[in-house]
Amino acid sequence: MRLNTSGGCQTATFKGLSITFSSRSVMIMATSTITQVSGHRPVISKSTKQTLERFTGQPWGRRPYSYWSREDSHRVGDARRAMGEKVGFLQLLRSNASFRTLWLSSLLSWAGDWATVLACVVATGQATGNSPLAIAAVFAVRSFSLAIFSGLGGYLGDRFSRRLMMIMANSISLLALVIAIVFNLLESQTGVYLLLMILVMARAVFDASDFAYIGTICTEDQLITAQALSALGWSLMLGLGCGASGIVIANWGTQVALTLDAISFLIATVIIATLPFGGPYGAEERGRPTLKAAFGEIIDGWRYILQTAFLRRLCFQKAAWSVGGGGQVVLLVIIGNEVGWADPIVGVGLLFLVRGFGSGFGPIAGKPLLDNLALRPYIMGVAVVTCGVFYIGVATIEWGVLTILCIWLAHSASAINWVSVSAALQRRGGNEWLARIAAADHFAICMAMGVSATAAGAMLEYELLSLRETIAATAVVQIAAGCFFLLFISPKERAYLAS
Repeated sequence: MRLNTSGGCQTATFKGLSITFSSRSVMIMATSTITQVSGHRPVISKSTKQTLERFTGQPWGRRPYSYWSREDSHRVGDARRAMGEKVGFLQLLRSNASFRTLWLSSLLSWAGDWATVLACVVATGQATGNSPLAIAAVFAVRSFSLAIFSGLGGYLGDRFSRRLMMIMANSISLLALVIAIVFNLLESQTGVYLLLMILVMARAVFDASDFAYIGTICTEDQLITAQALSALGWSLMLGLGCGASGIVIANWGTQVALTLDAISFLIATVIIATLPFGGPYGAEERGRPTLKAAFGEIIDGWRYILQTAFLRRLCFQKAAWSVGGGGQVVLLVIIGNEVGWADPIVGVGLLFLVRGFGSGFGPIAGKPLLDNLALRPYIMGVAVVTCGVFYIGVATIEWGVLTILCIWLAHSASAINWVSVSAALQRRGGNEWLARIAAADHFAICMAMGVSATAAGAMLEYELLSLRETIAATAVVQIAAGCFFLLFISPKERAYLAS
């Protein structure tokens, strides 16, 4: 692509086709759209360079061709969407080597991560006689720690090499697991919470960089598919990791589970090291990193989100599920211990396996819905309501096969909400903000999950509600949150997408 300015008009030439723009803003945004589609950097004349620098207030060439966020190009019409292009799962894995490599490495770390979570839950249950509040504390510590460290993760992912941050995060997790194995930290509750906090700190850094990296290496038409595959991988590893580790812990103990987790992080780190650079671009323009600058950039990220309506609306949408979902995760542990299907550890692993496989099934089966532009303003709210409805089923029917089916379908719906929100945020956010957007998203999710988990555990611990009543309470909260979105957010989303 070549850009030239003459006679007050801007001309873009692409593969022999010349287009003249009388409006500088339309020319810049159209150029951004075309270059995002083609993958080619523009070659610009001196006069056009001066025009762009005057218009943007930024030195041209110190940012990538996608200096304008995807949101800017969306407002002048997304070329790929106009062509109706949809990317299949195998097509994405074959054509995008960077995503394929990152996805495979994530499968390993997710599997090990969930094995450690289950090991911590089992160790806590054995030490406290399966106290609901103590088990809830495991998930609450994990959630609140992730919320606390999410801002740091967002800053690091937008300031330093995202590939390097993922390597660093996995290396910290590996070191923490080795220390836990050598000193047998799971023997004490303090050790359990300390291990969780360190792993979650590393996870906060990894997740923000991973989210931003995917937003950089995938084109806009690939994002829904990429998020669906990520959800599938996370869910499969949640299911297989918890299911298999339940059997491992029951037969060989928690130390073996931690060892397998450490090996998974080691292999994942080696794989990530082979990835190409994936941003951030132009970070050097922000000057030397200092503690004061770090706080300033974290605040800038929040200001950017809160002042940008099309981001603000969705950044807190996953929390609509988490206000009930945090408690539901705790309740699955209690159900697994009480139902008597098998060894309690195996029972908990089974329910988490069902939760995981359901979360993977939802985005895959629901991809036609996710690709349907007319449904996008509503699908998030409907998904959260659907999750709550199926948990009403869990609360009311007799424990058995139907319970498993309801859990499966509930988490299938919640995963559709998750994928839809993640892809939308990656489409709308500028590259230099993606990690901080992910951090804000995670902060809202984890705060809601921590409060929900603590509340559910306290209700059972102090016998304020029965197990079934607590399940129903979490479901009602979810239904209310989903209805709020449909009533107040969906109309704004519909108007925004129509514009």
